[in-house]
Amino acid sequence: MVASRLYMDWNATAPLHDAARAAVLSALDMTGNASSVHAEGRKARTLIENARRDVAQLCGASASGVIFTSGATEAANAVLTPNFRMGRTPLSIGHLYISAIEHPAIREGGRFDKTQISEVAVTARGMIDLAALEAALAAHDRTKGLPMVAVMLANNETGIVQPIAAVSALVKAAGGILVVDAVQAAGRLAISIEDLGADFLIISSHKIGGPKGAGALVARGEVMMPAALIRGGGQEKGHRSGTENIAAIAGFGAVARIAAEGIDARRLALSLQRDRLEAAMLAAAPDVLIHGRDVERLCNTSFFSLPGLKAETGQIAFDLEGIALSAGSACSSGRVGQSYVLSAMGFDPRLGALRLSIGEATTDDEIDRCAQVFARIAARRRLSGAAA
Repeated sequence: MVASRLYMDWNATAPLHDAARAAVLSALDMTGNASSVHAEGRKARTLIENARRDVAQLCGASASGVIFTSGATEAANAVLTPNFRMGRTPLSIGHLYISAIEHPAIREGGRFDKTQISEVAVTARGMIDLAALEAALAAHDRTKGLPMVAVMLANNETGIVQPIAAVSALVKAAGGILVVDAVQAAGRLAISIEDLGADFLIISSHKIGGPKGAGALVARGEVMMPAALIRGGGQEKGHRSGTENIAAIAGFGAVARIAAEGIDARRLALSLQRDRLEAAMLAAAPDVLIHGRDVERLCNTSFFSLPGLKAETGQIAFDLEGIALSAGSACSSGRVGQSYVLSAMGFDPRLGALRLSIGEATTDDEIDRCAQVFARIAARRRLSGAAA
């Protein structure tokens, strides 16, 4: 019987931060509707606007560009649309270009028809192929509307950081719109929507220790905006109608404020822990394949394959040892399948892969225990002849 469990699946969802919990509980006691003009309503409005400011600071953006949503998936569906407005003038987006390793929320293409979506290849190192993107944009038919490109800042499985500044240069040269999924990068990399050259960012509350059910679409400006996905009472300046989820937004703002502080120190500490774990893994099983080791990755993520060990078998083995980790994306209704990310990188799709992702609450003792469990699983694999 395992005495205690280790949570090493922070990329799926981070544990709720104490500050977020306190903010949620406090907001639950608030009576007012933020659209009401009386004192109770104004108090609720102030809470939302303070959270908006904190989320904007995390993204290096203006508070006026932050649109609260129910999460990253809704934000993706809101911005991935052929129908935009430039002020009062309709603006047509003719085609959506996405990298082959995007999260399912982006891969579905939002409100674009499937015939309006093209996938751009990635290299064997897990980064978008800039030459392929440039060729796709050069061939874009502008008579059908502007091109839109959606590329994640950091991949949710491998943790590999994408060359967004270079992507932005190509998109701007083509007169297009750039959407960046910053869900995994928020709080782990210093983010500035201006420095990235993105037109829109997507972030999520629960990935940084906030409550589930809150996210944001962050716009670089207020002139060029997508047609509203949810229409009604005109909340969020008409960009996202519906009475605001004050409690979730309060928790989101509280943890965004904390996540924006001390990023460099947090990044260094997590990198040292990740590297320590990977060194132990390599010592226990020299044939372990750690994806993305030779490129920039998120400080907290290790995505690895142990030859002969299926992803589902490995996940169950770790779980029985008291360790929670993931076999790729956690957003697939509990299914464990072949990783399309590894396939896009040129690996055999039958190659199983597991993802360990840690956070600021992870201790060195937990890293050591995880390394010991890995060594036992690797040894059992050898004894069973699975590596043969």
